[in-house]
Amino acid sequence: MDLRVFTEPQQGATYDDLLRVAQATEDFGYDAFFRSDHYLAMNSDGLPGPTDAWLTLAGLARETKRIRLGTLVTSATFRYPGPLAVSVAQADAMSGGRIEFGIGAGWYEEEHEAYAIPFPPLGQRFDRLEDTLAIVTGLWGTPAGETFSYDGKAFGVKDSPALPKPVQQPGPPVIIGGAGKKRTPALAARYASEFNVPFSDVETTRTLFDAVGSACEAAGRDAGDLVYSNALVLCCGRTDEEIARRAAAIGREVDELRENGLAGTPAEVVEKIGTYAQAGTSRIYLQTLDLGDLDHLELVASEVAPQISGL
Repeated sequence: MDLRVFTEPQQGATYDDLLRVAQATEDFGYDAFFRSDHYLAMNSDGLPGPTDAWLTLAGLARETKRIRLGTLVTSATFRYPGPLAVSVAQADAMSGGRIEFGIGAGWYEEEHEAYAIPFPPLGQRFDRLEDTLAIVTGLWGTPAGETFSYDGKAFGVKDSPALPKPVQQPGPPVIIGGAGKKRTPALAARYASEFNVPFSDVETTRTLFDAVGSACEAAGRDAGDLVYSNALVLCCGRTDEEIARRAAAIGREVDELRENGLAGTPAEVVEKIGTYAQAGTSRIYLQTLDLGDLDHLELVASEVAPQISGL
């Protein structure tokens, strides 16, 4: 079972805050540091303001050595596919081949309104996502010296030189997730290296994993080729007082976190992770909301991670 640190910088974080967490992620032995791709806070003032996901990851690529770096997830509404392919390929080169590319259709209408980003209807957003996946992976995978063309519903490409190339070939791993019943599993089966279920219980997780497995079968792909993962909020403590303090720091109730996230003592968190492992999960993104509490990450690294290494 891989454990990855997952942050939500739109809630209020500077680049220096994220750098401290990323370096702690590496020092404590976690597999990866990920961040959301949002421009507007949810349920907070968001001070001092948002940071750009790919600009941040490019910086962290130069200031870390081992951990994987990525988005959970980039919105296909935020960037045109060609420039996005260039940005991610460049970040991959800057990291020496440690980037992972999480992408989704986009959902948060208010942030689009706040930052002058068009927000088309859901069907059009999925058209844009599908074309973005085809173009980005097509540009990365086109052999050097050849050109790439594509004609889609939302975007088209004509005779692109398909440069630059990422270090990883045919490209960084693609992560797709969510609860969509038709297009999401189909896109995961076609493009993804990993399918992620965010903030859902075990039964929902199992159902969504099965849907992707069926889509893989329909597409002639081995469902076992994919990594299956979850994102869950983290609130771990050695004592009830420590758990309550960490829950209060992120504005949540302990009972609710125990039900819907990874909350409780290290032993409780290990047991909960085990239930997800039984559903097919092999990787968990620990949503870490209090970025000043590095002791939280050290606790999980020292007292949870060793107990789940064999899951």
